[in-house]
Amino acid sequence: MYSLNWVRFSADMLHLAAHLILLLKIRTTHSVAGLSMKTQELYALVFVCRYLDVFWNDLSWYLTIMKIIFISSTVYTIYLLRYRYRKSYNESEDTFPHPRIYLIIPCALLSLVWHKDWTPFEIVWSFSIFLEAVAILPQLFMLQKTGDVETITSHYIACLGGYRALYIVNWVYRALTEPGYRYWMVWFAGAVQTVLYADFFYYYIKGLLEKRKMALPTAQ
Repeated sequence: MYSLNWVRFSADMLHLAAHLILLLKIRTTHSVAGLSMKTQELYALVFVCRYLDVFWNDLSWYLTIMKIIFISSTVYTIYLLRYRYRKSYNESEDTFPHPRIYLIIPCALLSLVWHKDWTPFEIVWSFSIFLEAVAILPQLFMLQKTGDVETITSHYIACLGGYRALYIVNWVYRALTEPGYRYWMVWFAGAVQTVLYADFFYYYIKGLLEKRKMALPTAQ
């Protein structure tokens, strides 16, 4: 059952803002420089797997609209990366090694042993939860390689990280107010995802406080 409270709604709005900021960045600059196609493709897989139920479940208008927006905006972003603004895509910098081997397959195997119910949809849904936790890695890997982060791109990633952090607050709130509410699989994936953003947020906040463009230490 979907439980909506002000914390979860705020998290959803941050998630929506991340997608809008990303598309705004691309359409205003006519460039996809600094963006990882690998991360966007992983997110597309996440959303398609998680939101399969939009075709058969009796969902609220809120959920239906949000799911359609996340799927369509991600697919559109991939189109812009792969075709419309392909010349500005930094393919030589988007070098996270073998996402299928190191991210997709491990998440698929984990979903086979850790899921809510032994049904195809629940296993696929669990896979999407695990994959979302690590889908940002190619993007972070790309930024770490160059050290240079465009302001709008940093806001996009910050909104994604903030959305996940607020979901953790939502889980704590629900655990305290809803007797019997426990979702260890989701909590584990959310904690992993939040930890992955920790280093980024340190330099993001540092850049804001120092009123300068965010920069990451390079891995080179």
